[in-house]
Amino acid sequence: MKDLMAGTLRLPARVHFGYGSRAQLSEVLRLNGRRVLAVVDPFLIDTPIFAEMLAAPAADGFDVAVYSDIRPELPTESLDDAAAFAREHAPDVILAVGGGSALDAAKLVGLLVTHGGPLSRYYGENLVPGPVLPLVAVPTTAGTGSEVTPVAVVSDPERETKVGVSSPYLIPVAAIVDPELTLGAPRSVTAFAGIDALVHAVESFTAARFEGTWDGGLPVFTGRNAFTDMIALRAVERLAPALPVAVGEPGNRRAREDVAFGSLLGGICFGATGTHLSHALQYPIGAFTKTPHGLGTGLLLPYVLQACLREPEAVERIAAVGVALGSTAATDDGRAGDAITSIAALNDAIGVPPSLREIGIIREQLPQLAELASRSTRLIAIAPIPAPPETLLEILEHAYTGDLTERSEP
Repeated sequence: MKDLMAGTLRLPARVHFGYGSRAQLSEVLRLNGRRVLAVVDPFLIDTPIFAEMLAAPAADGFDVAVYSDIRPELPTESLDDAAAFAREHAPDVILAVGGGSALDAAKLVGLLVTHGGPLSRYYGENLVPGPVLPLVAVPTTAGTGSEVTPVAVVSDPERETKVGVSSPYLIPVAAIVDPELTLGAPRSVTAFAGIDALVHAVESFTAARFEGTWDGGLPVFTGRNAFTDMIALRAVERLAPALPVAVGEPGNRRAREDVAFGSLLGGICFGATGTHLSHALQYPIGAFTKTPHGLGTGLLLPYVLQACLREPEAVERIAAVGVALGSTAATDDGRAGDAITSIAALNDAIGVPPSLREIGIIREQLPQLAELASRSTRLIAIAPIPAPPETLLEILEHAYTGDLTERSEP
């Protein structure tokens, strides 16, 4: 593989990780003001651990208002309601506690309060005109990486697929990742969020090379770069063995720690590089089937990597992923094949279906799904292979039938 000598990282000013790190909450809030709007997943409201989290800021003199009407998939009208609530409270800082939907909602509330709506003004890249309300992000699931990324994804009823708002201004000012907060996550949430974190790392590592210039503004997502390679492979190494354990043994603290750390590393990577074809394809699939985001990206990843084997440089990258997953094959072809079969086996172990048929897709929908996915131009642009609609349809055909060719060697 050729050396990479250019790169960009954009991250929160503070990132705290580890059991008990939530004790830093008052410290990081204090840097941004005293009036706090807590945007919280509704199922957390009556939990002892959330009460404990709010007790410290309350004792330290913060004025905290709580908003918890966070709806799955973030329909745009729900964010307008949240922004109206936020304007009434006039917060100095937003605290986001929950899964990816809560964190993304908090990002977009901060945007709407600062710059006004409609939200559709900001769909795409680099359309946020300036800083938004500062955000402290505390994830309770391990998978989205939203606590360190510049993107939020919503459902717009006027569109047939999910849409994203991407801007460095959406990056939280601080992230607190305490694995203890993930201990209560249901099995399916652990599985689908965790496999999505693996997809983040793998797609970051296999994305097209950073080829931009330093003149003028940079795109939000640059493709793989000099900073992210080692981080991405470390994420794969931590996530892959720990995820089945965390799914099967929800109270296993070491497995939860490894999955949370791998998820954080995956977010650090794709927040700079972006993701590619698994995500482009999942957005319309998720909209059609109403299935979890991570289920879709995890299901699709082996088929995306299989398609990428036609590009020699991509084979080298996928082979390195294979090594991180434990392959000892003698050639790049063998190691790349092992990477694909290992990911498929991991999916099977945690309950990710092997084909699109099993999540309700019918063959007649595939051309429309390929066409809709092709509209995700920023994701297609950093794929490691050219991906016109015909290639996307080919991937979908394999994913529909579950046709995954094994290319491993001893």
